[in-house]
Amino acid sequence: MTESTTPGVMMPPAWPGRAGRPADPLDGGPISLLLVEDDDGDAVLVEEHLSDAGLDVRLVRARTLDEALARLDVDCVLLDLGLPDSVGLGALQTLLTAGAPAVVVLTGRTDTETGLQAVAAGAQDYLVKGEVDGELLGRSVRYAVQRRRLQAVDRELYRSMVRAEETVRLESALLPRPSVQDAHLEVRVGYRAGRDGVLGGDFYDVMERPDGTVLAIVGDVCGHGPDEAALGAVLRTAWRTLVLAGTATPDLLPLLERVLESERARDEVFTTMSMVEIAPDRSAVDLYLAGHPVPFLLGDPGAGRPSELLPRDLRGRALGIPVAGTWRPHRLELGDRWRLMMYTDGVLEATISGTHERIGKAGLLELVDGVLAGSPADPVDEVLREVRRRHGGELVDDTAVVVLGWGGAPA
Repeated sequence: MTESTTPGVMMPPAWPGRAGRPADPLDGGPISLLLVEDDDGDAVLVEEHLSDAGLDVRLVRARTLDEALARLDVDCVLLDLGLPDSVGLGALQTLLTAGAPAVVVLTGRTDTETGLQAVAAGAQDYLVKGEVDGELLGRSVRYAVQRRRLQAVDRELYRSMVRAEETVRLESALLPRPSVQDAHLEVRVGYRAGRDGVLGGDFYDVMERPDGTVLAIVGDVCGHGPDEAALGAVLRTAWRTLVLAGTATPDLLPLLERVLESERARDEVFTTMSMVEIAPDRSAVDLYLAGHPVPFLLGDPGAGRPSELLPRDLRGRALGIPVAGTWRPHRLELGDRWRLMMYTDGVLEATISGTHERIGKAGLLELVDGVLAGSPADPVDEVLREVRRRHGGELVDDTAVVVLGWGGAPA
């Protein structure tokens, strides 16, 4: 079915597709076609060819290039190269630059060189009016739409591959390998991107100094997206650099705040962090909190020792918040068998499937004890798996978890 619009320009009606959706021309629906032709006789001939081809189209006609530029919401354009306001391949270039879909050049010129130039410039096909019949025109339009659609799919696939490569590069900066030589110290790390699969601003790192002291950090840049992920990568890299340079532990957070303030895109961006310094003999830990969730001291449910939330005092302010305050260590005397879990708030803010209730700290403690009761080989992976199960799918927020332990699981 072809709608004749030779007397003037008209917009096509809305043609319903299957189940009331717009029809897809590659799924048997009508093809939305723009004919850019100032000659009425040639326009009628094109309509006859389309009818002979049995091609189901919604035909719109424009007599000038300017009119065509306002009608590019179509599947395919049939373009005459001799128009009142444009002659030659300039019209093709203008349409393509303006975002035209598949373009088939339909002209009276018979020289092969012009046809090759048109295809090289981006046209899907080049047809000579005097040599066209219904079958040839119909086939050219169908193929042009198909090729253009495949080109769009290829471009999107390429963009996806580029985004995936960027994510891998960011991931290597945000999620490094812990650098710990002490084989007796348990170090387990885990990260899960949010629902959209894009890395956010959560990060972690674990480093051992030459004197045997081990430092670990978990941080969370406020917000989500590539800017936050990039800032998290900068802060994580800066932290490791400072540790490698032998910077005194009490100076690490103040220096990181200076890095944050120099690198953030907006003054309101802040970062929360939890940092621990494990003594060389592993019996004590100094805890530094910068507006971050308090770590858990993991227990042994089988021995009646549940996990517990560490004291909230000396929590400190977040980095980048313009208020008074600094970061003081909180000494934890842990003995000869212990496990400590640091995490970002993605596991706390996850909602329970089918409700608006968040897991929260009490729920996470209960969840962790349930996981530990099964003596998993990797408690971090199992905790993240159980949080996702209770949430009913991938988490909205990204999440980082670090577990440090000494002397095996607590007895």
